[in-house]
Amino acid sequence: MDARYERGLKAYASQFGIPEGAVAAYFAEHHGERFGEEAINAAGGAWNDDDLSLRDRSIVVVTALIAQGGVDERLRGHIRWALDHGVTPAELDAIVALLAVYVGYPRASVAGEIVQEELGR
Repeated sequence: MDARYERGLKAYASQFGIPEGAVAAYFAEHHGERFGEEAINAAGGAWNDDDLSLRDRSIVVVTALIAQGGVDERLRGHIRWALDHGVTPAELDAIVALLAVYVGYPRASVAGEIVQEELGR
């Protein structure tokens, strides 16, 4: 196993709240082995470098998912992970409010509901 793949396993284990050894099987079951291998390798590069902190990366990903819309379950997971990485509830609320202007109220309002639900967990 190369270092990038191992970093990807670690990133997804953290995000999904499962052991690193269970990540590949999770992907195989839910998305197929080939997709899983690509996703794990991608995460190994995307979530690990010296230029952005995990907190900064979480803000960027939450913002991108809100802008994209229609990915509610992915957004939920990344909101929880953002909180784990130090993004505050107030910052999440501010992101949603700002994005209402730029991506529209329908997407931002759905995201706001998801943020509030996740904060209430």
